[in-house]
Amino acid sequence: MAKKSKKMQDALKKVDVLKHYSAAEAVALAKETNIAKFDATVEVAYNLNVDPKKADQQIRGAMVLPNGTGKTQSVLVFAKGEKAKEAEAAGADFVGDADMVEKIKGGWFGFDVVVATPDMMAQVGQLGRVLGPKGLMPNPKTGTVTMDVTKAVEEVKAGKVTYRVDKQGNIHVPIGKVSFDDAKLIENLKAIHEVIVKAKPAATKGQYIKNLTVTTTFGPGVKVDALSL
Repeated sequence: MAKKSKKMQDALKKVDVLKHYSAAEAVALAKETNIAKFDATVEVAYNLNVDPKKADQQIRGAMVLPNGTGKTQSVLVFAKGEKAKEAEAAGADFVGDADMVEKIKGGWFGFDVVVATPDMMAQVGQLGRVLGPKGLMPNPKTGTVTMDVTKAVEEVKAGKVTYRVDKQGNIHVPIGKVSFDDAKLIENLKAIHEVIVKAKPAATKGQYIKNLTVTTTFGPGVKVDALSL
């Protein structure tokens, strides 16, 4: 087991692992215990009482955070003709079709989000094995397979985040940067929390949110009292 650094040990001493803090307390403490030397990402992690193996309990979607994420994401759009022009006008970083497919096959991954028009999915589908594991495959559920490429690109640039429950029932979502005001982080946290709560599957019985934690890139996790949201 790797030995924790002195900074991390000091940070851990400030967090009561048995306590569920209010949202305001958790955000403030997560920022205080951040040990990164850069403007670290603040993230919320959920552990949900769901069975992702069942189709009706696969929680997945996307939303634009009220205050963005603090990160400017580069967008690749697969489109042709007028839709390609629309994507470029909206601020897409890369636009193409077969040429981009070949470029990615060659090992290029200089982008954060992929958007595609429906007619391009046959070609983009060839990249499933390389885009899928990286979570980059366009999907209608996250608004990244669409004819409205202008809206898709603008939303990503405005701070759109995607969320998806993993095999263990966990969801991780960035809610901003350590440099954000506490109020902006709390507003983002409340916004994603509302979406997760509304996504509760009808089949779920008992406590839906088993655990809720706020953390920074290298900092300790701070448990949050879901009722405070």
